[in-house]
Amino acid sequence: MAELTQLDEKLAEVLGLAQAAQQSTKKVASLVEDREVKDTLKQMREEAAETERRCKEAAAKLDGKKTAINKKAKETKTEASEMMSTYLGDDADGLDGLEFLIMAEAGELGHVEIVRQMAGKARNKDVKEVADWALSVQKRHFDQTRKAALKLAKEEDPNEAA
Repeated sequence: MAELTQLDEKLAEVLGLAQAAQQSTKKVASLVEDREVKDTLKQMREEAAETERRCKEAAAKLDGKKTAINKKAKETKTEASEMMSTYLGDDADGLDGLEFLIMAEAGELGHVEIVRQMAGKARNKDVKEVADWALSVQKRHFDQTRKAALKLAKEEDPNEAA
């Protein structure tokens, strides 16, 4: 299997996180009753699928590294899925789900920013193009998730037993 550069590994992590985001937004949507929040999560899931597609397309252009990148992406997806399972136990509610997504979206945003920086330095036009596109998406996802969590928190009774 091809040896990956740091940029290749970071691209793989963005790919794996985009795959995990599709699972996590679906899971959190099942915990939320608010229609507007559900719609936002659906849009986020669709955009995560588009990020996955673009990452795979960029990986396919990296000579002989596609398989290794997909393997690393799978590892990242598995780790993220395990974190979600740990955080969102059997008693999780919509607010718990959105709190988890805030962390996940912040992580995705950080990874995209790192890939963008590294791709620029490496002068890898294809990977930088993916990161440029994903950066605005991830910023919006983080903001949308935070706003949705605050909306649900506002509706909670702070004196009610947990």
